[in-house]
Amino acid sequence: MFEYDKYYRECQQQKKPFIKAKTNPVHGNYFIQIDLATCGYKLTGKQEKQIQKLVEGEIEFVKNNCKHAFVGFNITDEISWFDGVSSEHLDSFCNSLYDLTQNTPN
Repeated sequence: MFEYDKYYRECQQQKKPFIKAKTNPVHGNYFIQIDLATCGYKLTGKQEKQIQKLVEGEIEFVKNNCKHAFVGFNITDEISWFDGVSSEHLDSFCNSLYDLTQNTPN
């Protein structure tokens, strides 16, 4: 918990999005959350659609390549989560989320 709080505070100080990924013990894939409150950003409708496309691609990949299905997701303008991201796509998925937030005006 301390490391979580420390990282969250660092994101606030640097005005960067808080992105956290952890293994979901139920299925072994990753649960990812992104919080834009740390940087004061809000996603636009266009960016939400881009993330939706990213998620749809991951759902298809998990369906065809993993033994467990993608569990679910929720995308809002400030806080979003994704449950079931494969380990193969973890880095690219998180990097894509981060890159999208860097195109967001304050």
